Amino acid sequence: MADVSHRAGDMRTHPDIAEMRSRYARMMDGPQGVAVDGLVVLAGLYLAISPYVVHFSAASHELVVCNLILGIGIAALGLGLTLAPARMFGLTWAMAATGVFLIISPWVVTVGHTATRGMIWNQVVVGGLTCLLAFTAAGMAAATAAGSRRRRI
Repeated sequence: MADVSHRAGDMRTHPDIAEMRSRYARMMDGPQGVAVDGLVVLAGLYLAISPYVVHFSAASHELVVCNLILGIGIAALGLGLTLAPARMFGLTWAMAATGVFLIISPWVVTVGHTATRGMIWNQVVVGGLTCLLAFTAAGMAAATAAGSRRRRI
């Protein structure tokens, strides 16, 4: 009968372990990836505190809550991209959709209330920046994946 027991040290004898380690090191050590992930975290944190920085009007309580929740979510996504980029890059498209929502949110979320010029500019700039960072992170992840496929062929 064949020995099919699984031991903890089996991964060390995997034939592709050297290639997997080098690919992981290339992805994690790239300065562009770290810069983009850091900017995503900063954009999320700014979005969370922006109602207090820009002094949103008291009538826009819904937009304050929306910014707080989405800001924490974007910052968490940035941390996830930093810690596990290979697993999290698919969520960059959700971040792009969040950026589009941020752009239209002064008119969608504040129905019945008038958004001030500062509120509108804040949402449009942060939404555009979020979309730009999402597309940059997705492009970098796609280029890394395409490069690793080319090296295997």
